[in-house]
Amino acid sequence: MIRRLEIPWPDARPFEGREGRPIRFLAASDEAEPALRHARNREALGPIDGILGGGDLEPEWLSFLGDAFNSPVVYVRGNHDRVGGGRDARVQAPAWLETGRLQHVAGIPIVGLEWPGVHRPDNERHPGLAWAQALRTAARLARPRLWKHPVLVLSHVAPAGIGDSQDAYHLGFGAYRWLLGRLAPPIWVHGHTNPASVPRLVERSGRSVVANATGAVVVELTPPPS
Repeated sequence: MIRRLEIPWPDARPFEGREGRPIRFLAASDEAEPALRHARNREALGPIDGILGGGDLEPEWLSFLGDAFNSPVVYVRGNHDRVGGGRDARVQAPAWLETGRLQHVAGIPIVGLEWPGVHRPDNERHPGLAWAQALRTAARLARPRLWKHPVLVLSHVAPAGIGDSQDAYHLGFGAYRWLLGRLAPPIWVHGHTNPASVPRLVERSGRSVVANATGAVVVELTPPPS
């Protein structure tokens, strides 16, 4: 099932020239949503401005989504996308969004947080590396021209206590919870958490919405009231 989520975006600038039309992203993570294999289901979703990948998706699937919707693809790497993790390097896929880097899609600034330790040969959790990610991201966005503007956060793992699971491997990172409070993004998109292990796939934390993109969800950003 392809879920839908509508989020008000507080910055009017990305909507200039769109005549009130929302900005629409297809967020996907961890599992290839079978409904998207059928053209009639894709057509029913309407126009998509960008594909957001939350990690652990095959390169073929990311490329397919980008081609099918004629949309740019932005994604972070998950714990199964690490170096030596079994992905076929011969398959062409868009470049991933490295931690702390900003990329704009349809005028929306997106900051990424890949699996901490994705370059390591093990597949263990590294909370210390998550703190390094969070601090580096906060420092990069601390410049006045960035800090004052809203961003969309795209991570593989959820913030601790919001959208994460209770088993030890799928707990969220405390560093991400700290960053969530500091950035207060309108929306934080993540994967990694099995939907069957949590009561809700969308949660609120202050001014932020935290959304689990496992499978697929259409995120519709609406302009602020004029």
